[in-house]
Amino acid sequence: MPKVTFIERNGARREFDAPNGLSLLEIAHKYGIDIEGACEGSLACSTCHVVVEADWFDLLPEATEDEEDMLDLAFGLTKTSRLGCQIIMSEELDGLVVKLPAGTRNMQKG
Repeated sequence: MPKVTFIERNGARREFDAPNGLSLLEIAHKYGIDIEGACEGSLACSTCHVVVEADWFDLLPEATEDEEDMLDLAFGLTKTSRLGCQIIMSEELDGLVVKLPAGTRNMQKG
């Protein structure tokens, strides 16, 4: 089974089993990682924003236009930013490392 490492806001590294076919958002929620996912993975917010380690970024499928639009709303956007709901685990991504940004911006909340 593939593994994924989340680097939390405090710098702690946590590695977990990452079942094929699950999104990073689903995996984060399964293991209690602090990613909001306000739209529950429907690509309508940017609260599951993660920063992918540079070595892994080019292995990911390109972001769709819809994902790019949501990323434009993300707090702390970087060149390797992606939405966790759009990264689907596979054997090719075994060992993936992502960092949680310092904060999130939820445009849905008033």
